[in-house]
Amino acid sequence: MNTRVKFSLFAMLTVFTLVLSACNNNDDENFSSKKIDTGLSVDEISNEAFKEKFPLHYESYMKNNDDTTETKYGGSVPTSKFHENKEPYLPILFNNFGFAQEYNEERGHTYANIDIKKIARITEKSPGACLTCKSTAVPKLIETMGVKYYSANFLKEVLPKAEEMGHSPVGCSDCHNPKTMELRITREPFVKAMKEVGVDVSKASKNDMRSYVCAQCHVEYYFKSDTKEVTFPWDKGFKQQDMYDYYEEQRKNGKFVKDFDHSISGAPILKAQHPEFENSQQGIHAKNGVSCSDCHMPYKRVDGKKMSSHNTFSPLLNENTIEDACRTCHSDQNVKEIKDHVYEIQDTHMEGLHFAQDVSVKAHYYVNKMITSKVPEDRIKEAQEAVRKGQWFWDIVAAENSAGFHNPQGGMNSLRISTNESNKAIQLATVELVKKGVDINELNDEIRKVMKAVADEKDLKKKHTKAINSYFPKVVQEVQPAQPAK
Repeated sequence: MNTRVKFSLFAMLTVFTLVLSACNNNDDENFSSKKIDTGLSVDEISNEAFKEKFPLHYESYMKNNDDTTETKYGGSVPTSKFHENKEPYLPILFNNFGFAQEYNEERGHTYANIDIKKIARITEKSPGACLTCKSTAVPKLIETMGVKYYSANFLKEVLPKAEEMGHSPVGCSDCHNPKTMELRITREPFVKAMKEVGVDVSKASKNDMRSYVCAQCHVEYYFKSDTKEVTFPWDKGFKQQDMYDYYEEQRKNGKFVKDFDHSISGAPILKAQHPEFENSQQGIHAKNGVSCSDCHMPYKRVDGKKMSSHNTFSPLLNENTIEDACRTCHSDQNVKEIKDHVYEIQDTHMEGLHFAQDVSVKAHYYVNKMITSKVPEDRIKEAQEAVRKGQWFWDIVAAENSAGFHNPQGGMNSLRISTNESNKAIQLATVELVKKGVDINELNDEIRKVMKAVADEKDLKKKHTKAINSYFPKVVQEVQPAQPAK
């Protein structure tokens, strides 16, 4: 499946010119190149402490509390990803993992500490690492607890310590030095990962920092098997294939094998997180010097003062946000043209995403039938490997929050690989199942029935139970804990 991404030469040149001539010098009037002293302690972690000194910025940040607005493929309205127009078969694809029980769309930063305590995926066994991108207390927790912070019990030790410190949801001190308001990196895993790819973030330009402060958290990551340290799979690069190759190398070395074993296919599955940074770095905007903040925290005039919006919205939210975020560079296009263009990309992407999702679901059930039909173990393992790869290349774009816009070509290529790998598993299984006398038409009918049962179940937290039945029994029994809440 192909998608055409139509950027005019004029628009591309406009982006490039603006980045070179304006963006890097477009300082917020409150945070000019002149050093300031806020009077706050460098260790301040309460967002409230910034309210009096930076009222416009604080007011802008608090607009993240709005949970009533949404765009076609996102927004702040509390929404489960299990809904029909999202990814309705996630309870099948993540069966035996916490993401099959509850998996919600992202919403404003201000909800980070609220949502993580409510999500069903957080259990008595969850590690402290789950808090890493939710709380302003994390840098101090790591400073005082060391590497033990990551593996310490989330509910019994780490969260109580953060609350005692008076923490806030991800906010001011995560991105700014409270004393000078300079942009800074506060998450050590990002510093380490960038160093591995040859980047010293302490020497980054302001324009790079306007992406790096976001990239501390909006990334793909995993927890190390032994220490539970948050780790980024970037040693080989940022592309989907690069990251998959990294995981395969870790697997070969016995350092990190999987996030969970799938209860339907038995395949060792990797769960992708939210790789906005990696995907956007391969897209046309980042390659032309446009930062994350240029689009999601654009400059605007408030009470006659120029400031960067701290309401980290989708640029598609309304006409004003498109004007602020998009038409600064794309002045040759009106608001409607820009919106239509973005939705054309996202519609095509989501069509491909749902197609790849359905094929991946089918592959899991085909392998289940291989197992229950006692197909030779080596053939089952080969099919499981294809299922693992197929699901990864689907999930690494499904878990990303731009519906394909950050990197249209890369996203569609990843979905192509996903579909090919899942079909490979199905074809391999078909050959073996025919040998065993399995009725393939009956098998496909049963797959349709179980998919319908999952889709029809109204209780979102019970959907995963409908993915298993007498025709498709569990092949892995132990439920494994999930990584952190979204």
